[in-house]
Amino acid sequence: MFYTVGEAAKRLGVAPSTLRYYDKEGLLPFVERTDGGIRMFKQSDFEGLRLIECLKKTGMPLKDIKRFMDLCSLGDESISERLEMIDRQRERVLGQIEQLKENLQILDYKHWYYETAKSAGTCAVHATLTKEDIPQELRSARECLEGKEARRVVRQ
Repeated sequence: MFYTVGEAAKRLGVAPSTLRYYDKEGLLPFVERTDGGIRMFKQSDFEGLRLIECLKKTGMPLKDIKRFMDLCSLGDESISERLEMIDRQRERVLGQIEQLKENLQILDYKHWYYETAKSAGTCAVHATLTKEDIPQELRSARECLEGKEARRVVRQ
């Protein structure tokens, strides 16, 4: 079974123009065309398309995605280089996850801060609180916000 650009885009949750752009940039060497030049996607093309979307969503530049797809076209001789690229991107994603955890902990602290202020009717309540009044799991976020902690905040 074949899918048009519109049908493939709908299945992937992207705009048809996105798939046309990917093709123009050389990311889709596997896509077949009709005699009239219309792109036709096979079921087996979706793994590659989903991988491209994954790499894009994790911040890999299109030039690197193109390099990866070119390596795929080379077959088994490029397995090591593809593995290296995937491992580098995976490390970037793990770093992004840690940064998001830090940001979430700060947001958790500020949620507690404003819930406490709302209950008291004023933010001034925080001037009367001791360090021990702050929940243990939120103390490092406060220290980070105050500039007392240079190390990364990690969500428990």
